[in-house]
Amino acid sequence: MLMHNPPHPGEIIKELCLEPIGVSVTAAAKALGVSRKTLSSIINGKAGISPEMAVRLSIAFDTSSESWLNQQTQYDLWQAESHRSELRVDPLFAA
Repeated sequence: MLMHNPPHPGEIIKELCLEPIGVSVTAAAKALGVSRKTLSSIINGKAGISPEMAVRLSIAFDTSSESWLNQQTQYDLWQAESHRSELRVDPLFAA
């Protein structure tokens, strides 16, 4: 399993991108060209970063789209790994 539980990318958007510059969710959503509901869902961890949203965020915050997708992937993988023991999978390799 991975070493730590990474934050949801929405938490990064809120705490490191919007709060430091004093931008509201409504204003950020407008700047990103998405609905307030869409951005709010991401910020509240109810939705993930899509490739298109990653591009929008990269333009708005002068970052790379890959960094946003990598954050989402790391978060999703940690969540999946934390439930590994619940998965019922038969090995398909020769011992």
